[in-house]
Amino acid sequence: MESCFPILLCGLCFMSLVLQISYALDSISAGQNITDGQTIVSAGGNFELGFFSPSNSKNRYVGISYKKPSAGRVVWVANRENPLKDSLGVLKLTPEGVLILLNHTDGVIWSSNVSRLAQNPIAQLLDSANFVVKEGNDNDLGDAIWQSFDHPCNSLLGGMKLGKDRAKAWTGYPQLILMHRSVVRSSSGPWNGIRFSGIPQLRPNPVYRFGFVFNQNEIYYYFNLLNSSIPSMLVLSENGIAQRFTWVDRTKGWILYSSAQTDDCDTYALCGRNGNCNIASSPKCMCLTGFVPKYTSDWEFGDWTNGCVRRTKLDCQGGDKFLKYTQVKLPDTRQSWFNESMNLQECEQTCLRNCSCVAYSNLDIRGQGSGCLLWFGYLMDIRQVNENVQEFYVRMAASEVGSSFSGNPGARKSTGIIVGTVLSAVLLLGIAAVFTKYRRDGQIFGFSHQSRSEDLDLPMFDLTTLVNATSNFSEDNKLGQGGFGAVYKGVLKNGQEIAVKRLSENSRQGQVEFRNEIAYIVKLQHRNLIKILGCCIQADEMMLIYEFLPNRSLDCFIFDQEKGVSLDWPRRFTIINGVALGLLYLHRDSRLRIIHRDLKAENILLDNEMNPKISDFGLARSFGGNESEANTKRVVGTFGYMSPEYAINGFYSVKSDVFSFGVLVLEIVSGKRNRGFNHPDKRLSLLGYAWTLSRDKKFMELIDPLIASTFNPVEVLRSIHVALLCVQNNPHDRPEMSSVVMMLSSESTLPQPKQPGFFDETSASDASSSSDSRHKKYSANEITISHLLPR
Repeated sequence: MESCFPILLCGLCFMSLVLQISYALDSISAGQNITDGQTIVSAGGNFELGFFSPSNSKNRYVGISYKKPSAGRVVWVANRENPLKDSLGVLKLTPEGVLILLNHTDGVIWSSNVSRLAQNPIAQLLDSANFVVKEGNDNDLGDAIWQSFDHPCNSLLGGMKLGKDRAKAWTGYPQLILMHRSVVRSSSGPWNGIRFSGIPQLRPNPVYRFGFVFNQNEIYYYFNLLNSSIPSMLVLSENGIAQRFTWVDRTKGWILYSSAQTDDCDTYALCGRNGNCNIASSPKCMCLTGFVPKYTSDWEFGDWTNGCVRRTKLDCQGGDKFLKYTQVKLPDTRQSWFNESMNLQECEQTCLRNCSCVAYSNLDIRGQGSGCLLWFGYLMDIRQVNENVQEFYVRMAASEVGSSFSGNPGARKSTGIIVGTVLSAVLLLGIAAVFTKYRRDGQIFGFSHQSRSEDLDLPMFDLTTLVNATSNFSEDNKLGQGGFGAVYKGVLKNGQEIAVKRLSENSRQGQVEFRNEIAYIVKLQHRNLIKILGCCIQADEMMLIYEFLPNRSLDCFIFDQEKGVSLDWPRRFTIINGVALGLLYLHRDSRLRIIHRDLKAENILLDNEMNPKISDFGLARSFGGNESEANTKRVVGTFGYMSPEYAINGFYSVKSDVFSFGVLVLEIVSGKRNRGFNHPDKRLSLLGYAWTLSRDKKFMELIDPLIASTFNPVEVLRSIHVALLCVQNNPHDRPEMSSVVMMLSSESTLPQPKQPGFFDETSASDASSSSDSRHKKYSANEITISHLLPR
């Protein structure tokens, strides 16, 4: 079963079908086709599959729609990303059991991916609206080769599973999350044995029965209709609202039965970190007891984005206590840990022993506090609800517990936020005092006096915890070495795997990187960026703690003949697109406009499913306002990925990252490093070699032989073409990342690329010499030539 987190939006499913001819049968066999104008109908006559056009469109799609009682309402679409341009399409079942949609030139527009081939396959439309491919003599749908229920559109029907295979990567205790691209719009809160804690309106009813399955194999939410004659479905609207519709009769039609999002407090993290939303209060947002607004002035103007911070610092060794809450939606559980066998008392002790644990709760409210759920980091997306008796305990400094404030936000009367400037000054002075003892060479290299307190807005790990997690930073746990220092694998007591970057004792550049990582990556949230979990500044140690990614970095695969075989073309193309989306977020969609300045294969990490995550923001810089470029006397980075204007003159911009991205794509396609590439016959860099092959229309000579049996010619050629546009010598000729993302996924005609930067070995060598000699004009204390060396 494919992952259904997040729910996918597909507006086509609101359109109507115009169908003409129906087969009497509900299935097709191998070799049979469904042409435009023909349909198949489920045995009970409830659903129909065929071609259709949305209103005011000439594009054609293959979809499943209701035939009765509400004819024409689409519930599933096959080729929603790739429409047909005419009515000459054909849906075909191959002898191997693969559904393919062909256009008028017999080109494949859409196909069903299958994990195994079939003998005598049939494709059958069931009366549940599930379109399945199975063996001709197999009546067991549990062994279906492929089924449309595993590839939902915007409609969840009775019998479908909304969830994922547990064998695939997942973090924290399960919840339902609604996202728009990479931005979380709302979440359900965790399942409490009866309902999701953030959806109290989900209760027993006369229309459907619902449940949540969480076992060793899969995790999913489901519902089954109590009366098949009363259709009901959960629909994700085009504006991102999950709504349940139920059919009444032909007069009233479909009516809105319920909605998952009911008010502003269902907006994800409306009140920021450690905040609580109460729709009955004015203002809606308040801080949890013992917390105060991070930026008071923002709260006075109704901006709660930055949330709340603790009024009193925790004292893990000296003894903390817990404040009990009820009638709240439990926080986002993506940074959580759980145990199904613990009781509530054991859960409390487990949280107390772990200094990173900030809250705990029971898992299942049907028992007597059965199970244990722990939170780490920040408490996000809490709101007041009226029907949640689940107990939730927040870790507090002992002095905060038992004060005049009630732990239950609902019991507090709404009051204005009044925090004096004196308190703010005291907090800032306290922060400065804490870090003064970590001075080296007359400066606070972790944080400056002038930095805002957001620089410290990161969970602090105890040194002992990290020593134990990494077996005292043993060589066996060492993952690699960079300009910052060594990176180690660690395992926390709760079983969570982490990666620890430890500043080397004599690394002056690492001190800058540490400050940069804190300043930038903490503010970034994107599925294609590495996630930072916290930091440690203790006993002259400075460390950054990240999520652990088991497949390490991209260079371990594309430049290795043995490992490279496992990275077939579909995976490589997914990596190319993922890196492009990550860069687009940095350049355009993040709070800060960030230039990475060191994008390379070594800094692209791969998760369990080989999805890419951009890492190492130690050299990053940000732009504000209308800034678009800057220059520096201190050129650092990795030669071979640096753009000419940066390597030679110190000018950098978003186009510098675009150049690095182009180099990376050519390396992914070819399996060859740009740095050190040497053509046997001509003095060409990898960029020059690719450009000459493109000019002579000899693309095939560039492609890595390891992907020869798996590559898609159209995708490979487009990737090479886009890469060459990115590495053009003049930065003004290079596209923005928004255009790159669009070009990679479209079929539009692309402009011809001009000559790339560092066209041959001679020019590259000249560039190195020029850059080196330029640096000699400056003080040795200010200038480094580390950009000429691998980092």
